[in-house]
Amino acid sequence: MSYETITVNKKEHIAIITLNRPDKMNAVNPQMVNELVAALREVAEDSDVRVAVLTGAGRAFCSGHDISYFAGGGEEQRSPSQTAEQVRRVQKISLALQKMEKPTIAMVNGATLGIGCDFAFACDMRVGSYDAYFASGFVRMGAIPGAGGTWFYTRLMGLGRGLEFLFTGDSLPAEAAERIGVLNKLVPAEDLERETMELAQRLVKGPPVAIRLAKMQAYKALEVDLETALEMAATGQAVAMSTEDHREAATAFRQKREAQFKGR
Repeated sequence: MSYETITVNKKEHIAIITLNRPDKMNAVNPQMVNELVAALREVAEDSDVRVAVLTGAGRAFCSGHDISYFAGGGEEQRSPSQTAEQVRRVQKISLALQKMEKPTIAMVNGATLGIGCDFAFACDMRVGSYDAYFASGFVRMGAIPGAGGTWFYTRLMGLGRGLEFLFTGDSLPAEAAERIGVLNKLVPAEDLERETMELAQRLVKGPPVAIRLAKMQAYKALEVDLETALEMAATGQAVAMSTEDHREAATAFRQKREAQFKGR
């Protein structure tokens, strides 16, 4: 499928999805929403892809909504039901990133604002450059995050910091984001792509079935008690240890070589 507001490049089991409106700092318009939903479905269903990377073209990751297209931004006033319909469409992107069975990495190259925060935080991991910074900013527009921010912020930052970020709309610089765990890794801008791809390639070399099960159970564990999580782990472990990849890992260990996982 061809896209106009994003690009999708696949190589060596990695799919790189790039928000591609650099002249608008990758602001999200309805076309981009539709294309992202389609692209994430495409990547999720591609059995050759093991890791997905989300990034932005130019000097920004994403500057938020293109306000001229969304509720309150133009002369046309939308009804609450129309706004809710728009928001639900955007929510499909955050859900797709988190529910994708493959690991997702946000490669954060610059400003990450508004809904851009929600998308970056919806990814499993984030690698950022020193040019990166985050700001929710919805409160300054008399609004709240619609694509998961109220769920993501407190889980990534802790309750107090997450609520401060949500209530004030203040900016979170890259160094602070790394210190509190929002960024997994902070690197110079010139090293951002290399460092992100190195992380992605490490994940590509891992056992896809075990990683898929681990991701699913890690997120489910946020919603259940320990006893339920342990029962889920027992079932998942039984599945993982029945795979060819597990047998390959055991054989490679005995032979003192690196395992070659195939996702079976």
